[in-house]
Amino acid sequence: MECIVSLGQLAPSQYGQLKYAAAFADEHIDEIVIDEEAQTIRIVHHSPDGNAKIEERVQRLAERFSKGDFGFKEQVLFENAGPKPYSGDIIAELVDNKTMKVLEPGLFIFREPFSSLMRFMDYMFVNKVARAFDVKEESYPAVIHCDTLNKTNHFTSFPEHIHFLTHLREDLDVIEGFSQSIREAGGWQQEAPLSLDETMPKPKFAMNPSTCYHCYEGLQDETLEGDGLVVTAISKCHRFESRNHTDFGRMLDFSMREIIFVGKPDFVKENRLKSIELLKQLAEEWEVDSRLEIANDPFFTNDFQVKASFQRNQEMKYELRLTIPYLDKSIACSSVNFHSNTFGNAFNIKVGKRSAVTGCVGFGIERWVFAFLSQYGLDEAAWPERFREQYAAWLDKSI
Repeated sequence: MECIVSLGQLAPSQYGQLKYAAAFADEHIDEIVIDEEAQTIRIVHHSPDGNAKIEERVQRLAERFSKGDFGFKEQVLFENAGPKPYSGDIIAELVDNKTMKVLEPGLFIFREPFSSLMRFMDYMFVNKVARAFDVKEESYPAVIHCDTLNKTNHFTSFPEHIHFLTHLREDLDVIEGFSQSIREAGGWQQEAPLSLDETMPKPKFAMNPSTCYHCYEGLQDETLEGDGLVVTAISKCHRFESRNHTDFGRMLDFSMREIIFVGKPDFVKENRLKSIELLKQLAEEWEVDSRLEIANDPFFTNDFQVKASFQRNQEMKYELRLTIPYLDKSIACSSVNFHSNTFGNAFNIKVGKRSAVTGCVGFGIERWVFAFLSQYGLDEAAWPERFREQYAAWLDKSI
């Protein structure tokens, strides 16, 4: 079955946001296609609810993203033109030579040289950017308490992303009954023979969707000395993005390096500006085709326009986007964010008598490698000279 919804009320700049969100309209959606010329979105599905409910839900989303008079104008703050000598399908090449194993869309196993490039780039992000500050390194778990996510407003801003974590109830009958049902069924099946609702408690934890949340959780109820502090950490992050995992670079499980600023407003703002300059320098040094632009988070809420407009007007989020030549598009590989005192208030972090403000710089490690290889390919001889030298020196040290 398929249904077609008009996009007449929606600005073209919002088509991508609608396509992303429409994937969550129904779990039985097979394909989403936007026809910009006809100003329609076509949904191919096998939903038992039929067309009517999907059309209503997609129309509801279209209305959400068209509210107000806020236009998403492109505001590019920096551009670096790289040579892009490679234009092949890098995903197909990585799969063909078994450098990457696709477990399912958005979930991969990486082998050499991709895995080495991940470690090398993270090393460089720390030494080229993080070490420019008086930085302290921390280590975070991949799991986060639901109470912490509640304080960050993640449940209300990005509910579609959440991966809840739970377990079998501490009940001998439940545990033995579950195990027996699996044996009788001949092994685990997607449709479990025993209802999981009956065997598992309400989750207390979720998989962490963002590295910096643990930093704020760790500073809860503390008063900082001086102007503030700078922390860096890398952790595995998890975000469910439905059919969007088939898009280039959208991963279910990914590595995020962050540099996090917590302190007085001027301290955070000045360090944030410094990090932007360092990020520009790295893009130029590695000769990656890229641009830095004002952006907004993909809020999933009814007040999307208000939140997105505020972020853009206040320039609270910048994204460094790297070109993917064979797709003729770009993906966000780094973001530079300013949160004002949102997290300082939520976690009662003080600087003197005032709530701390926060900001962060994020590096999507896998995305950086994907984007670099999409521009230069796997032949090291084609890589930029400075990048090759740095990579070779790192390899020598890491052996």
